[in-house]
Amino acid sequence: MKKLNFYKKIVVLSSVLLLGACSGDEPLTDSILDVSTPSKTELDNWIDTNYLNPYNINIQYKWNQNTVDNNRFLYPPLQSKVQPALEIVQKIWLDSYKAIAGPDFVKTIAPREFVLVGGRNLNTTGTITLGLAEAGQRITLFETDNVNKKDRANVKRFVQTIQHEYIHILNQTKPFDEKTLAKITPTGYTSNWYATPTSVAREEGFITDYARSNINEDFAEMSATMLVNSKAEYAAILASITNQTAVANIKLKEAVVVKYFKDAFGIDFYKLRDEAEKNTTAVINGN
Repeated sequence: MKKLNFYKKIVVLSSVLLLGACSGDEPLTDSILDVSTPSKTELDNWIDTNYLNPYNINIQYKWNQNTVDNNRFLYPPLQSKVQPALEIVQKIWLDSYKAIAGPDFVKTIAPREFVLVGGRNLNTTGTITLGLAEAGQRITLFETDNVNKKDRANVKRFVQTIQHEYIHILNQTKPFDEKTLAKITPTGYTSNWYATPTSVAREEGFITDYARSNINEDFAEMSATMLVNSKAEYAAILASITNQTAVANIKLKEAVVVKYFKDAFGIDFYKLRDEAEKNTTAVINGN
């Protein structure tokens, strides 16, 4: 008990000494940290007008290491490339869904953030990741610096990323008919999908090489490929396949996609494709 009182005295004495030491200090001044909100640039205002305000989609183009894989060599996009890339996404993806599915469709079902990355996201397998969809809330788009609005193949490649990733978000909202799709090419899926080119994958009943990775990617690749190609371009893809069983299987997968859009969302998929094609041409022509 004596020891306890002794310790209490020490604690009290220490507190008095600390108070005494502090009493002679200068009064606290304002923080040196800048906590003011930075003024918005012309680009920021354009993003607010075209993405944040109408769709509640935030665009992150300024570097934030917490939103990317720090084990990869990634870097922010050139600011001069941000608006052109977003104009492509707006015209071909947003405007097409708005016209066919209604003005509130993407407002209701949409990622809440786009993260733009300037360069390529290279994998150890030698493949390239063009985009990522995370929990239906964020889509990361890579290779923003390489976008060229005058190059049709370049635009289609870039737009296929957002079309593909958005399909995953739609599937999280309402699942597609996995049982039916799984029966079409049940033995063709492989984790080693990148070992053969798309031309070989098509001869096996898959629209792209990546479609062979699993059933979810098969559905997303099937949908996205049809959305970035015109009716004639898609017909040319099927005509290039020599294996007629493969052609028939791809057409069966097409039917699953078309039925899904109609049953789940009341969307005429072919009208959506045609609208996207019209808007792609408008982008290329500078309209």
